Amino acid sequence: MERYHDTEWGIPSRDDVHLFELLTLEGAQAGLSWSTILNKRAGYRSAFAGFDSAKVARFGAPRVAALMADAGIVRNRLKIESTIANAKAIEALKKDGVALHELLWSFVEDRPIVNRWKTLAELPAKTAESEAMSKGLKRAGFRFVGPTVCYSLMQAAGLVNDHVLGCAFRSPKR
Repeated sequence: MERYHDTEWGIPSRDDVHLFELLTLEGAQAGLSWSTILNKRAGYRSAFAGFDSAKVARFGAPRVAALMADAGIVRNRLKIESTIANAKAIEALKKDGVALHELLWSFVEDRPIVNRWKTLAELPAKTAESEAMSKGLKRAGFRFVGPTVCYSLMQAAGLVNDHVLGCAFRSPKR
């Protein structure tokens, strides 16, 4: 957890493969601990073709059945099927000439929102931006993208900087 925080969480990403991975992991985390998901990250990368959306979009029923038996990931049919649906939505965006990162970053006007929280207790579970992102992603065919999942994605991918003041690694300027 500490290594993830210090080297990845909150660093702005515009890499569509990385963003698809984070979207998948944040959705998988719903109702579970983040440490559980981080411990299964390698399993997710293997199970979902390194988060190559074109490959994942072609997964069918036999692959879903295999994934339901894969102890390396969270074996929840809705979460597995949402990852495949999300890959299809990413591919549809590409056909329309829109990259995943372009869509996601549009909800923060293409620049990170920098918050200045003093304590972790101040961090919200969702914001107006994450609610707008959730609605926009759902309109584009994405699943398992409620406002809380979207806010977690925004934090992880650096669309918002929610490192508290005094964080040794990425504290916002006062």
